Amino acid sequence: MKRIVYIILISIQCSNVYSQPGSMLGNISGNILSDSSTPIPYATVTISNINKSVLTDKEGKFLLKNIAYGIYKVKVSCIGFLPFQTNVSINQKQTNIFVKLPSDTSFIEEVVISGTMKPVSKLSSPIAVEVYSPAFFKKNPTPSIFEGLQMVNGVQPQLNCNVCNTGDIHINGMEGPYTMILIDGMPIVSGLSTVYGLAGIPNNIVKRIEIVKGPASTLYGSEAVGGLINIITKDASATKGLNIDLLATHIGEYNADVSFAKKIKNTNTLLGINYFNFQQKRDVNNDNFTDLALQQRFSVFNKWNFRLTENKTASIAARYITENRWGGQLQWKPVHSGGDSIYGETIKTNRLEFLATANINSKLNIDLSYNYHLQDSYYGTVKYYANQQVAFAQLRWNKTIQQHELLAGIPIRYTFYDDNSPATATILGQNKPSKILLPGIFFQDVIKLNQQLTILAGIRYDYNTIHGNIFTPRLSFKYSPGTDHTLRLSGGNGYRVVNLFTEDHAALSGAREVVIAAALKPEQSWNGNINYTGFLRHSNGFINIDASAFFTYFTNKIVGDFITDPNKIIYDNLEGYAISKGVTINTDCNFTNGLKIMAGVTLMDVYQVANDILNKNVKIQQLFAPAFSGTFSVSYHWQKPGLDIDLTGRINGPMHLPVVPNDYREATSPLYSILNILITKKIAAGVELYGGIKNLLNFLPSNPLLHPDDPFNRQGGKYFDINGANRASTNPYNYTFDPSYNYAAVQGTKFYMGIRCQLK
Repeated sequence: MKRIVYIILISIQCSNVYSQPGSMLGNISGNILSDSSTPIPYATVTISNINKSVLTDKEGKFLLKNIAYGIYKVKVSCIGFLPFQTNVSINQKQTNIFVKLPSDTSFIEEVVISGTMKPVSKLSSPIAVEVYSPAFFKKNPTPSIFEGLQMVNGVQPQLNCNVCNTGDIHINGMEGPYTMILIDGMPIVSGLSTVYGLAGIPNNIVKRIEIVKGPASTLYGSEAVGGLINIITKDASATKGLNIDLLATHIGEYNADVSFAKKIKNTNTLLGINYFNFQQKRDVNNDNFTDLALQQRFSVFNKWNFRLTENKTASIAARYITENRWGGQLQWKPVHSGGDSIYGETIKTNRLEFLATANINSKLNIDLSYNYHLQDSYYGTVKYYANQQVAFAQLRWNKTIQQHELLAGIPIRYTFYDDNSPATATILGQNKPSKILLPGIFFQDVIKLNQQLTILAGIRYDYNTIHGNIFTPRLSFKYSPGTDHTLRLSGGNGYRVVNLFTEDHAALSGAREVVIAAALKPEQSWNGNINYTGFLRHSNGFINIDASAFFTYFTNKIVGDFITDPNKIIYDNLEGYAISKGVTINTDCNFTNGLKIMAGVTLMDVYQVANDILNKNVKIQQLFAPAFSGTFSVSYHWQKPGLDIDLTGRINGPMHLPVVPNDYREATSPLYSILNILITKKIAAGVELYGGIKNLLNFLPSNPLLHPDDPFNRQGGKYFDINGANRASTNPYNYTFDPSYNYAAVQGTKFYMGIRCQLK
């Protein structure tokens, strides 16, 4: 739709109103209409020269009185419509303005692809999809997407180790391996890279991030049991110039994001570079261990978009990332790597990704991806050397027949994994790399019965060379009585094939022995989700509401038992079932005075039920799953000095933690909140400075490491010194070193500054 503003300025001399000589005052009145000629109530009409404004009434009419004669800049704005601005000359008693505002289609018809694997407006999608733009994450600048996701309600970036600071993403209390990470709709980040793959993605190349909560295995296969995060990169043809974002903190963290786009004939290319460096040893809690892992990371991303013919396009992209990180005792040096004198954890990562997509014709598309991940690491004296390669290909077909939107696909994925752990060892101790071929087929039908009701039905079949046949169905309903209210109901089945050592960092770090009780079976889940979205306009702006209730039932769930034996992690399929249930609510409030408030809360109960030694059902709460959590963002544009102020925060309720018998630490974490503030100032066209404070309340977790004074467990209860004296008194409860008690990062108040430049 052409965004055309029709303006008719009609000047009427009011002859019955007599003006006293020298008063030189006039009025402005008028009507504000939509592009369909309907009145727009509560639109804001502002005379910017004198900062005077008024709202239109229910019939779209307004009146501004007693304005001195002259030429003024008049602005008209309303949520859901494109803003308009014009110059108006006031040289008589009454000046009338009639304005037609075109609808902001980007606001109403926001496009998503993750729910149905094809572009569709968010309003029309039968699957609830949350969309977050780069502007959202700029409210709390971070050097990685992993850290940035802490602003998303119901999504929890969870640290898995307080020594090397690796982590994964939890959705609605589900552990990281249940979350599938996609780049441009393809499974690039999986398996071995689940704890490292979200680092090093240049923020400047991200167009938006789409999040689906709940199983999506019907379209995306294994790993999409708890939900998926789809990182959509920018189209090179829609990006111009050079973009630079430099960020530094007072503790010595330095991050640079640079992107450059250029058109070469019928081809467009986008280059993105990310560099992060942190080399300061910090020990705020005085446990002789680094609070933050020292890191040096470099990543480069390059994408090419081709226009083959008028209706055919193709794109290819590649990313390379190399990272070195270590954490441990402050006196550690590289010469101590792998030794038993000074404890340290070192991780060296090299990773290459490739992805491509092309239109064969208007109905047929092909997707290709490949990634190579090499990890060379030491966890104390434990060496972990792993190599993973994943190749993926998919043929997608779509066709519309009357009210049916059909989608079918034939995906195939090959995974090669080799390491030096028990995961790839035979009974005789010989090395046997894992090779899994996973072909499949899926079919989906979106049936638009009428303007209000849409039904989605889908089914997927996969054949796993280890676990055999796997079926995953899905059924969804969407009911929209109008454009402002939508109700969605979804249900489906999910499955997950487990790669224990590639997904659970706790299996490698610390002094616990890993015990695999039996051959692990694939997990199964059934999920139900009901979602409501509503758009409410009011005289001062609008309120957007997104609320969901979810329920997931698991069988064969694989659990790591940290409690039974303090010296072991015991992995086994649960002889019982597990439940994840709760409600989540997001609100987005925009006001015409420049104030914006986003807030969300998630209430959940995540637990497992198993038989105890008396064969009675026992409820065991999920570790690191807070009963409630919330996020908020308050943004305000201070017009006079030209400052944008953002206050963001996250609150986490108590969560169950892995404690040991006679542990001096609490079994549940305290209620805590992380608050941040950001101030941004535009200093020139395309240039802005920003700075702020993270963790305003200076929250620090207590005692994140168990027995940090003896990481190699030399002073256990059975240890005797050279004189035969029992040293048990130094460790009476026989603690072993353990870094898994990690509900929050050990980062106090932090100051930062940055600059963004956009050069065309």
